[in-house]
Amino acid sequence: GRAGCLLLLLLALAVAAPGDFDPYRVLGVGRSSSQADIKKAYKRLAREWHPDKNKDPGAEDKFIQISKAYEILSNEEKRANFDRYGDAGESQGFSQQQHRQFHRFHDGFYFDESFFHFPFNSERRDNSDEKYLLHFSHYVNEIVPDSFKKPYLIKITSDWCFSCIHIEPVWKEVAQELEALGAGIGVVHAGYERRLAHHLGAHSTPTLLGLINGKITFFHNAVVRENLRQFVENLLPGNLVEKITDKNYIRFLSDWRKDNKPHVLLFDHMPVVPLLYKLTAFAYRDYLSFGYVYVGLRGTEELSSQYNINVYTPTMMVFKEHIDRPADVVQAREMKKQLIDDFLSQNKFLMVARLTSQRLFQELCPVKKSHRQRKHCVVLLTGEGEKFAEAYEAFLTFAVANTKDTLKFVHVYSDRQPEFADALLMDEEKYHGKSAVVILERRNNAGKIAYKALEEAWQGSKEDNFILLDLLDQLRTDPGLLSSETVVADLNDELAPMFLIRWFYSTLDYISDCWDSLFHSNWREMMPLLSLLFSVLFILFGTVIVQAFSDSSDTRDAPPSGKEETTTKTEKNDASFSKESNSRIPKKGFVEVTELTDINYTSNLVRLRPGHMNVVLILSNSTKTPLLQKFALEVYTFTGSSSLHFSFLSLDKHREWLEYLLEFAQDAAPIPNQYDKHFLERDYTGYVLALNGHKKYFCLFKPHRSGDEGGTLGSCEDYDALQHGEARGKPSCSPGSRSIKNKLHKLSFWMERLLEGSLQRFYIPSWPALD
Repeated sequence: GRAGCLLLLLLALAVAAPGDFDPYRVLGVGRSSSQADIKKAYKRLAREWHPDKNKDPGAEDKFIQISKAYEILSNEEKRANFDRYGDAGESQGFSQQQHRQFHRFHDGFYFDESFFHFPFNSERRDNSDEKYLLHFSHYVNEIVPDSFKKPYLIKITSDWCFSCIHIEPVWKEVAQELEALGAGIGVVHAGYERRLAHHLGAHSTPTLLGLINGKITFFHNAVVRENLRQFVENLLPGNLVEKITDKNYIRFLSDWRKDNKPHVLLFDHMPVVPLLYKLTAFAYRDYLSFGYVYVGLRGTEELSSQYNINVYTPTMMVFKEHIDRPADVVQAREMKKQLIDDFLSQNKFLMVARLTSQRLFQELCPVKKSHRQRKHCVVLLTGEGEKFAEAYEAFLTFAVANTKDTLKFVHVYSDRQPEFADALLMDEEKYHGKSAVVILERRNNAGKIAYKALEEAWQGSKEDNFILLDLLDQLRTDPGLLSSETVVADLNDELAPMFLIRWFYSTLDYISDCWDSLFHSNWREMMPLLSLLFSVLFILFGTVIVQAFSDSSDTRDAPPSGKEETTTKTEKNDASFSKESNSRIPKKGFVEVTELTDINYTSNLVRLRPGHMNVVLILSNSTKTPLLQKFALEVYTFTGSSSLHFSFLSLDKHREWLEYLLEFAQDAAPIPNQYDKHFLERDYTGYVLALNGHKKYFCLFKPHRSGDEGGTLGSCEDYDALQHGEARGKPSCSPGSRSIKNKLHKLSFWMERLLEGSLQRFYIPSWPALD
């Protein structure tokens, strides 16, 4: 009955869908057509149906179809897949071989889909993933920084992927549950975000991974709810929440002096710390310390009676300077994330927090934004130890009684922040060895403040209290009371040593994680560790290594044999090198630049040794001489490195090879994904690509704008407009030799960044043929 109907429905889908999109029909070519025929048909149709040239209402859809058809038929693997199964894009850029390999690695994780080729494309699928979709720039600029506040669970999926549908119900349930607890959820569609999928190291779909503190961890187990919850929990550091009993609660709450944070106690009847509390502790770890009390446990009775706890209702208490009573309490039958966030965000600081860093100063004493939004800070400048305890206690009592939204009370240890204290007290005799109180208002981020110091040293007497109260009353009506102005330097970060200890512990955690991942044979996860170890070794032994390299042989490897087109001679005493004389000094007085052709392509790129790079200049016949001269000048100081090879590529001969590569330097995968009316005639002269043959990535230098010699925008607002003759009337943009040479202005800065390893890398699946 029902099972039979379902099978018929699936078969109907499988049969009907391929007819929906036939790339051969769209391009008007036969199944036996060669790649040259397909390319020719695509170019003709793309010109005809480009939305900028064709005003037909359906032109845009037709153009997208043409691009999609070309994407399938120009890739032999996708084309064979379509011919065999009628499947227009299995896994969107993830090969079947990788899929099968993936299933061998994960027996019992997913079932093999080689029997199933139902084209379940994304339009037929549940759209609950849409709100979680990630794009490359969004991931780098927002998700990675946010991962320092919460862990992310990320799914990499694609169309035409049966296993993706198989895990969908579990994923949907877990995503909703974890998001409600405070974890982040992300979905990457490999077909449309190929660059991000490669960046994350996913080579097949579906892939699940975790992201925390900018670090990626892959999920290896069966996709069931409990495994995924446990996976996210394991991403979190182990020491976020301390277990608290009658024996250690006084020590725990008294630590506010040491770490300058309020302490939070969570009372609940769960034997293990709930995930919600762990995620909360991770999000607020910079502001608060967390302890967990399991109220069903023997040994917590004194604690429960001391603070009058209702053992049947989850309770959260925050303690500040006074540990005998909580500063604030929240109780609820079911603790929800929103309730906890509201409670904690109001209690992030002590009543009189100590300014231990510039970040704290900026948060507690924000810059004045308008006349209505005045926030004043009352600062006690004091010392450490019993001698100053009385003055501090009196100030604390005053602060508790006079707390308002517009007033913040803070204190500073003068001997730990001497510059700050000197700027406010002017080193006056009357304050020496005593405490002082200053009222201040920050005027800007550059350190400018307006302030007034109490005339006499602060001893906490009744008279001191009256004087301070009177000043604060006057301040409400007369902001001009703060008559002195000064500039204070940034505060010292007093907790920096603690940060080093934290870094050491997190490094230990990291190494143990990587050790675990060894047992999963996952070398992609080992790479960050190896990189870290090499960095540490280089820092420790850098001088020795540099010394060793400086004594190495002076002979530089000649580029592999091929058609050596040009050798650009440059004078050793050329003016442009004099300022860089102490930089890398090349071993020869000239730069060897070889033309990249089909003859030497394999040796000069595809089989380039690990660690070697080929820096390739793109030029045309008309721009060859000026561009090569400028290129030689810009790269001359880098020719001392035997791992760099210099070549040029003729745009007239190899435009298609270049355009294929540049597709990977876009944020999205479709060909061509920008409606640029000149995309078929675009001028790429002056582009420079640094190609890493072994690791299959390249870095890209785009030409400098012609009018921008001084590093600021000149009269040529858009370099591309210049290329297409739209700026010809401008005298400063004459297409002469000088203008062409200007394209490579600042190439030497780009080369510096290339050698530092700080340039963006664009990875490609394999090097295309240079025909």
